[in-house]
Amino acid sequence: MARNIETSENRDNGLIGLIPVALSAALFAWLITQANTIAEGGAIRYVWDWVPSLGISMSFMLDGLSLTFALLISGIGAMVFLYSRTYLAGQEHFNRFMFFLTSFMLAMLGLILADNLITLFVFWELTTITSYLLIGFAHATEKGRRSALQALFVTGAGALALLAGFILLGTTMGSFELSEILANGDALRNHELYVPILILILAGAFTKSAQFPFHFWLPNAMAAPTPVSAFLHSATMVKAGIYLMARLHPAMSGTDIWFWTLTVAGAFTAVFASVLALRQIDLKQSLAYTTLMALGTLTLFLGQDSAYAMTAFATFLIVHSLYKASLFLVVGCVDYSAGTRNADILGGLGRIMPVSALAAALAALSMAGFPPFLGFIGKELQYAGILAIGSQPFVFTVALLLSNALMFAVAGIVALRPFWGRREVELPRSPKEVPWTMLLGPVVLACLGVFFGIHPDPLQFALVDPLVASLLGSIDEAKELKLWAGVNMPLILSIVTVTLGAALYIGHRGLRAWLGRVVAAAPNFDRGWDRFLAGLKGFAAWQTRIIQPGILRVYIGVTFATALVAIGGTIIARNAWPGLPDFQDVTWPIIAISLLISVGAIMAALTSSRVAAMAALGVVGIGVAMVFIVFSAPDVAITQLLVETLVVVLVAVALLRLPLLDQGGRDHRPADAVLALGVGGVFTLVLLAVLETPIDLRLTEYFEVTSWPEAFGRNIVNVILVDFRALDTFGEIAVVVIAALSAYALLRTTSERKDP
Repeated sequence: MARNIETSENRDNGLIGLIPVALSAALFAWLITQANTIAEGGAIRYVWDWVPSLGISMSFMLDGLSLTFALLISGIGAMVFLYSRTYLAGQEHFNRFMFFLTSFMLAMLGLILADNLITLFVFWELTTITSYLLIGFAHATEKGRRSALQALFVTGAGALALLAGFILLGTTMGSFELSEILANGDALRNHELYVPILILILAGAFTKSAQFPFHFWLPNAMAAPTPVSAFLHSATMVKAGIYLMARLHPAMSGTDIWFWTLTVAGAFTAVFASVLALRQIDLKQSLAYTTLMALGTLTLFLGQDSAYAMTAFATFLIVHSLYKASLFLVVGCVDYSAGTRNADILGGLGRIMPVSALAAALAALSMAGFPPFLGFIGKELQYAGILAIGSQPFVFTVALLLSNALMFAVAGIVALRPFWGRREVELPRSPKEVPWTMLLGPVVLACLGVFFGIHPDPLQFALVDPLVASLLGSIDEAKELKLWAGVNMPLILSIVTVTLGAALYIGHRGLRAWLGRVVAAAPNFDRGWDRFLAGLKGFAAWQTRIIQPGILRVYIGVTFATALVAIGGTIIARNAWPGLPDFQDVTWPIIAISLLISVGAIMAALTSSRVAAMAALGVVGIGVAMVFIVFSAPDVAITQLLVETLVVVLVAVALLRLPLLDQGGRDHRPADAVLALGVGGVFTLVLLAVLETPIDLRLTEYFEVTSWPEAFGRNIVNVILVDFRALDTFGEIAVVVIAALSAYALLRTTSERKDP
């Protein structure tokens, strides 16, 4: 698949391309300076009041978990930004791309540093929006637009559930601060709302991190340029759900529903994704599915609470970020140079692109779990952690073994075949080694996998121990990272993994054809998504035809019918019938006015004459104004009379423009009268129920006390409208202006029509 968005290899993108590199590098350097404080068990917290009346603050916390994620995001981000300057050289919208990518990085940093649930959710949605812009960067293509919308809809739907879960969690715990919630895990786990909160939060985390059955959007996100894929799959968006589950692990783990949900979902996603990865011929697609496998594995370990499992989680999180970013960038180098990512036609690039081949080999060896790479240590810790599961360890061990063996085979396909395999066809371009700006990132990231494999102590001290401490509460819980832990069951399982993985790689072409037939017979979630959207559009079209036929009477009828069913149904369901009113204080003038209003309303509903209907509505309005006068509200009565006068004038003008009433066809007036009686009756019941409730005078007393000294006004009504409800009053004025413009537009339209 040839790269079609780059136009020049040599064009310099100037200062715009260097600013994000410098920014991310500076953030990485600052975070390094804080590592010693975090490693010693400390935490750094910043708090700014945001909405103090609701307990919402703009608070941020740097601890072992957030530091690890922040270093991965900023460090890999610097490499990706530098890589993009050459990879996208000459691209027409390069500045826009760098702005989107920088915003994406900052949003992810805000997410993992947030210590307030609402703040975290704001950054969560910012990652959704910025990833949408990046995935759909090639917006001229249908694939780019579809993939971006799919990612937006799936993760956005999960975000709605996540917001509901956050609100329930904050309300239940009495605080939206994560640090306070994590300190009261027992109270949360024993609360009656624990299960609903868990389901809602996991819905958001699973959609974001593409756990089965929400996995299908992530491979389609490969429509984004390769730097985006490298950043998104290694350190950013897809790790957001993993981060959220890890952050809430101290408060929400330890229950059966947490254990089985995360363990089963993670294990199935890992195996399922690994199988799909083996059948791909596009190198980016293969890596995308291995990301799904890694996300499933991380989720599996978050379902546990043992020290081995948490150490395996921390180590594999770092291992995966390093080798996955490196391999994605190498695949981008191959595509950039050879013009294709097709594994079946690539080959023989090792002598032409030796540095790229070296980076690919180092990263793939870490991915496959060979010693002395960090991936080997991570794989042994994975097996030690999975064997520590107290329930069904054999089943989950087999699942992890199979997925790791498939990952081994995919590592060979991605890093061995393109460089050392035999090329049988001509490539779209004449390949050559790419510039150093594209090589620095993959080489450095791949070499880190070697360095930390040989010297794991700095990594353990700075990142692994503090991360495990943030999950388990003790800095002494983490297991030691060892390149050689002796002959034990994890080592035996690693040897079995390598043997099985090598066999799968040797026979992957024949196995790929068989897997293609199996997958073709299985449900296709991507096509299912298209059918779901088509059904949703069809339902929306049907609904629109029913409730929006272009007839104003139907619009009004549907609105009032909805209010009648919703409010009336609530009264019936809750048996909230008010008591009968006391008619002792009713005087003859009130009875006369009520009869006048009733006669006017009935006449307006039954008459066939527009003039008579207008007059009847005027009678109703005047009767309402008389009620205000009787109850000593002359200012409101005057307002009512002015409104009635305005209505009469507007309706009279409209009558001159509108066509004559159609006297034929079905007579809707009886049905409209029934609807009017129903709505009137329901709102009468509501009013009676309100009158039975004691009046809360706190707001009245507040306005009485504060209207003069604070607002400098003696007319309380005016002070409320102008000062205390200024924005509300402005909104009401805007509504009146919009209504007037709409009426004017309607009259202009009808004036051009000829009367029948």
